[in-house]
Amino acid sequence: MSDHPKEVQRFLDAVSALEQIEDDAACAKAITDVLKDWPDSHARLREIRQERVLKLREQGKTWQEIGDLLGIHFTRAQQIAKGLRGSKRPKRDSSPE
Repeated sequence: MSDHPKEVQRFLDAVSALEQIEDDAACAKAITDVLKDWPDSHARLREIRQERVLKLREQGKTWQEIGDLLGIHFTRAQQIAKGLRGSKRPKRDSSPE
């Protein structure tokens, strides 16, 4: 049994269902359709998360409490509230060569 909320589990199940499509072309096409809409969905998910983090702050929760609730570091919770995106890549050096 998963400890994810049911909505998250439905999303994960949908991804698994795509993987289970037997016809290779149909599977690839279905995934292409999902990925085509992903940028808008991804941006909306970020907005919703930011809104909810801000609401948690309005409720008097500390950054530490919010970080603990989300399973992230408290400084990341602050970044989310500001709309800052995390980056796994180091910043590019913009100095002239």
